[in-house]
Amino acid sequence: MANDIARTARTGTSGTTGISDVASLRQRARAHLEDGAVTASYPKDRETIVELLNQALATELVCVLRYKRHYYATKGIRAKVAAAEFLEHAQDEQEHADQIAQRIVQLGETPDLNPSTLAARSHAEYDDSTDLAGMLKANLVAERVAIESYREMIAYVGERDPTTHRMLKEILAKEEEHAEDLADLLDDGK
Repeated sequence: MANDIARTARTGTSGTTGISDVASLRQRARAHLEDGAVTASYPKDRETIVELLNQALATELVCVLRYKRHYYATKGIRAKVAAAEFLEHAQDEQEHADQIAQRIVQLGETPDLNPSTLAARSHAEYDDSTDLAGMLKANLVAERVAIESYREMIAYVGERDPTTHRMLKEILAKEEEHAEDLADLLDDGK
């Protein structure tokens, strides 16, 4: 393969590697500059990927709101540990939302932050529980929903969009960590 790449650099042909010659890469890069990072090599179903990302964005924002509500609503000594976890998770979810929104922009679209449709687009639900056990269960359910959603999105995107794929895998790992934290807190309360 190294010989093929070297030949491409010298001759401008790709041989058997499937890698474009330099002149072709440069020509395609100069076309459609207004598209920013989105080049001709992006998946043809980019709009579907953006739609999935907007659903994930809505999910993350609903999770931020749910965790923040639970953070402020907890009462009691034991609840202070859970409240700290809720706040940390809210901050993580906000970071995920920001990553997803930035990726949507990189894909040439505008993130859908419309508050009037947020809950309907979210995979997770908002919760207004007042007891700690109810809060923990609602958050654990939401994390499990997120885990399943992200697994399905990762499978759909596959390697066609490696940047989105990698981002979703990183977010999934954090959601699994959140679920484990909540399960531990729920067990401690028994």
